[in-house]
Amino acid sequence: MDKVLTAEQALAGIGDGATLAVGGFGLCGIPSTLIAALHRAGVSDLRVVSNNCGVDDWGLGILLADRRISRVTGSYVGENKEFARQYLSGELEVELCPQGTLAERLRAGGCGIPAFFTPAGVGTQIADGGLPWRYHLDGTVAVASPAKEVREFGGVAHVLEEAIVTDYALVAAARGDRHGNLVFDKTAQNFNPLCAMAGRVTIAEVQELVEPGEFDPAQIHLPGIFVQHVVHGPDVEKRIEKTTVTDTAPKATR
Repeated sequence: MDKVLTAEQALAGIGDGATLAVGGFGLCGIPSTLIAALHRAGVSDLRVVSNNCGVDDWGLGILLADRRISRVTGSYVGENKEFARQYLSGELEVELCPQGTLAERLRAGGCGIPAFFTPAGVGTQIADGGLPWRYHLDGTVAVASPAKEVREFGGVAHVLEEAIVTDYALVAAARGDRHGNLVFDKTAQNFNPLCAMAGRVTIAEVQELVEPGEFDPAQIHLPGIFVQHVVHGPDVEKRIEKTTVTDTAPKATR
């Protein structure tokens, strides 16, 4: 089955209020072509699950800046000032969870596992509840996280975490074929496979589009069974989130 569509065709079913799992980590491996097309489509009230929410002018940050996102489930938000402003002013609902827990919640959703126990978060507000999800304009808490079930296994306390399944998933791959089989480049194989598994309808943008049969089956990172639509996006701008410069100048000697 040829799953290749334009970005506009692939995203046509996403309406206001949809839930989205979006791959990538920081600015690495993000589906920027799909995010830009979704921004042009004008949908709003999006409920996003992603490791983070981009930066102020790139990635999911462009949707956030135009108030298109109403809720975020993620594990890291430190590089987006607008994100912090909207959250603290009560404009945005935010559910934070440990990064490994977020990854496993997505994987469990894709595998049909409704929930699982993990020791991560025991003894904190992750398990006990009370984390501010949304604030009132006056700074008081409008919505707080609920307490979760805690149970002992082998004498160690574990907290129950529910799996995540979303209406759609947007992911990015270095290479893909027309059947939706995907290959990711190095660390871009971070949250992308997990988000693809968690989406009921998964849309993958690929930099290089190949014909079915060109991949060695052993080299495929994500099989096409998890992907419903493929978008060819060869001209992807790759940004660096933080530039670290090392001083290589010779040291003065006495």
